[in-house]
Amino acid sequence: MALSFTDENFETEVINSEVPVLVDFWAPWCGPCKAIGPIIDQLAAEYTDVKIGKVNVDNEGMVAQQYGISSIPAILLFKNGEVVDSMIGAQPKTALQNMINRHR
Repeated sequence: MALSFTDENFETEVINSEVPVLVDFWAPWCGPCKAIGPIIDQLAAEYTDVKIGKVNVDNEGMVAQQYGISSIPAILLFKNGEVVDSMIGAQPKTALQNMINRHR
């Protein structure tokens, strides 16, 4: 199961993480977000050397605004506190796996 990142824990869990972190910015009303939600959960179960989690943009507006999230789903990959890769829109599992594998 994917982690839940919030305005309060984002710096600790994502920015200060010692391992790469894949973050899915989503909202409950977003159809494409619902489509990739199970894929994000599958990836979280498969990768033990990468943190994988979600930010609900409706509830966690500060983080979404900080990273200029205007379209969802938005997938950002953080490494050493910096965004090193990103994708917008629903993506197939293989595309997300490739993104993670490029930065592990």
